[in-house]
Amino acid sequence: MATRVRGDTPAIAPHMRHGSPYARRMPRYRISEVAELLGVSDDTVRRWVDAGRLTAAPDDAGRRTVDGADVAALAQELATVPPDERAASVSARNRLPGIVTRVVRDTVMAQVEIQAGPHRLVSLLSREAADELGLEPGVRAVAVVKATNLVVETPGSRA
Repeated sequence: MATRVRGDTPAIAPHMRHGSPYARRMPRYRISEVAELLGVSDDTVRRWVDAGRLTAAPDDAGRRTVDGADVAALAQELATVPPDERAASVSARNRLPGIVTRVVRDTVMAQVEIQAGPHRLVSLLSREAADELGLEPGVRAVAVVKATNLVVETPGSRA
């Protein structure tokens, strides 16, 4: 929540005020881009806009676009895992529910592919673990990610 000062005016950090050379405009996304980001169809996004779940405004070309902050908020809402699917004693917080699309087993290891929304995840685990979990194409699974290093990129940028 934003801190409020003087009535209804939200407090804004000086570097984010309009006119500041450091101010950044929130990106807007076309319906098809929102669908790709959320892992749903274009029609689903259009229905959400029509129902008021997302707010769209025309861009300069007349195409409907959605504010990036609204997309981020909905992505967080959609990513909420139902309580019955949560592991009670796991410290990892990066949980990606999905469906197993491929399992390749050898005598010791198994390679498991999970489609979680628009993301394809590949994991190597012991064959014994894959067998105990009953991992086969079509089985619902939750990929739990815990890492000490994460690289973040933005499309088209170079560091």
